Amino acid sequence: MMQQPRTTPETAGHLALKRVPIVPASETVGSVRVLLKSAKFDTVDLILLTDPSGRHISTIELRRLVENDDATPLAAIARTDWPSVPAAMDQEKATDIAIRENVTVLPVLAADGHPIGILAAHTLIEILGREHREDIHLTAGIMREREGARHALEDPPLSRVARRLPWLMVGLALSSVATGVMASFEAALQSNVMIAFFIPAIVYLADAVGTQTEAIAVRGLSTRDQPLLTLLGSEIMVGGVIGAILGLLAFLGVWISFGNIPIAIGVGASLFAAGALASGIGLMFPWALGRIGVDPAFGAGPVATIAQDVLTIVIYFVVMTKMVAVA
Repeated sequence: MMQQPRTTPETAGHLALKRVPIVPASETVGSVRVLLKSAKFDTVDLILLTDPSGRHISTIELRRLVENDDATPLAAIARTDWPSVPAAMDQEKATDIAIRENVTVLPVLAADGHPIGILAAHTLIEILGREHREDIHLTAGIMREREGARHALEDPPLSRVARRLPWLMVGLALSSVATGVMASFEAALQSNVMIAFFIPAIVYLADAVGTQTEAIAVRGLSTRDQPLLTLLGSEIMVGGVIGAILGLLAFLGVWISFGNIPIAIGVGASLFAAGALASGIGLMFPWALGRIGVDPAFGAGPVATIAQDVLTIVIYFVVMTKMVAVA
């Protein structure tokens, strides 16, 4: 007798539809048609085929039954390369596999290989929606628990404050560093007040680039196939290219608007450097939090943002100090 797998609410086995067509691979198309007419199933998107011991070996899409006559052996039209997932797999990893393999349904198997059900298309879409909302909550540092994140707006106000405030207090403490950095460049600001005009735009764009990377890292680091250094180099390159494009546009805008080429070069160069740096920070902060046992999404947003701000301001003022001297 097949042992029923133990599953938790967020595993593939718990979410799978259990009443699905499971037939021996030795049967024919005609026998499956009879089965589909005589029995009621939760879904017939896939027919799961088993070997004599009852273990899953292949699948058939419903359309293949329509395309072939009753006498066709199931084994002749079955697919052995269709991906499947174990019942104990986390729902998010299961959806990642479906996306990567470009399928809309997934067979779910017990530890011994017996089929127990199917993750249907609508279930995968619901999982993606829930995980997306959760990642947004976690990236913002709202809370760690999955179930709690779904009800973040329903908790009492004081409870929500207690969950959200700690990481924001860390950001407040670190923001004093940014203030100190700006104060140390007071002489540069006094020599050319135009430098102050572009600080909000530089900081905002660096934060935006970093936030994009954080959103990718929060969801992708746990299922990555590439080494960390490869991903880091790739993200820094992407951030550098984005920074270079934004920097070129900013250079042209400042040059045309103010007619000051050294300042325009400084703004453009700062955006290039800040874009590359922000991408690196946006990837490394979730990774570092995961390494110390903290959810990779929990608090990464508030802490990484202030780190990006401080380093962006340092880069900007160092570059601008040189450009003002040239001007």
